[in-house]
Amino acid sequence: MRIGIACGYSWDVAGGVQIHIRDLAQELIAQGHEVQVIAPAENPENLEPFLTSVGGAIPIRYNGSVARLAFGPKVNLAVRNWLREGNFDVLHVHEPFTPSVSMLALMNAKCPVVSTFHTAMDKSRIFSLSAPLLVPILDKITARIAVSQEARRTAVQYLGGDAWIIPNGVKVENLQITAPDPRFAGDPDQPVLAFLGRLDEPRKGLPVVAAAFPEILSRYPGARLLVAGRGNIEQGKQLFGSYASSVKFLGGISDADKAALLGSADIYLAPNTGGESFGIILVEAMSAGACIVASDIPAFRAVLEDGKYGFHFRNEDAADLAAVVNKALANPQQRQEISARAAQGAWKYDWGSVAKRIFHVYETAIKIYQTEVD
Repeated sequence: MRIGIACGYSWDVAGGVQIHIRDLAQELIAQGHEVQVIAPAENPENLEPFLTSVGGAIPIRYNGSVARLAFGPKVNLAVRNWLREGNFDVLHVHEPFTPSVSMLALMNAKCPVVSTFHTAMDKSRIFSLSAPLLVPILDKITARIAVSQEARRTAVQYLGGDAWIIPNGVKVENLQITAPDPRFAGDPDQPVLAFLGRLDEPRKGLPVVAAAFPEILSRYPGARLLVAGRGNIEQGKQLFGSYASSVKFLGGISDADKAALLGSADIYLAPNTGGESFGIILVEAMSAGACIVASDIPAFRAVLEDGKYGFHFRNEDAADLAAVVNKALANPQQRQEISARAAQGAWKYDWGSVAKRIFHVYETAIKIYQTEVD
């Protein structure tokens, strides 16, 4: 099958959507399909052979983060040429309501279109104002996918219609480790906690961890916190004040080190406060065999199945986070049992399975489109 995939966000700055599209494309190609991806990309060097760039993108504040988007006549022309040359059997657009490449691909499509909605939010003034204008464009979509129940709720609330729920995928084998990495491992007297996320995005929850850390240290004075993620490290240290000596900031880390960190630390902390539609990092942590302590936001409760695959604390409640962490550290056997269960549960998110479900939607969209054309 000839498959075109449109990404609205800049390929230069890796995010959840871009990683999802990259891994999906690679899996579909491995299964024997012809796949082409189009996206904004500032640097044309070292791009995957399946990727076509429309040029650079403009950073815009969106949903508590920064989205880098591309729009305008020049981008539109590049998208139209890509569609014509690709002659795709199906077009897969991600985040089509975002004013960027995906929306332009949707507007110009002359083939069956499948969309994937990644975003979840409770209120959006922009969505409320723009939804009536978007609906006619979105009518061109033949079949819809949402990565979670929260993403589906957002899409239905603002845009109507319905969607298959197919989660984000991970390459489970790539995240498994054979033994703890000494750099990231602790012991009963000196347990290691891990946090991954951008330091300059409060919704990732590092301030909540900082507020909980003194109580954790009062129970486990030898505890260490390893913080991985890009951002201003000096500002990150300031969050911890006099307790910063027990915190090590790793900066950005490789995929291999991420797997080692998740699988070696005693507890992985996921204190995200909101704006998450799924929680791919939780699935990555499950795959690595991590013991997870996560906030109880809906997306995280769904992935961890209400505590089956990890522990929850009350969102933005630092005292409860500390209590849950201290209780988990005091029960190593329970941690091991939950981690083992989570490692098995992660396989339902493996790309080998997820891509097959997405491909089934492609086949359904083609049949629907042919029926409508006939």
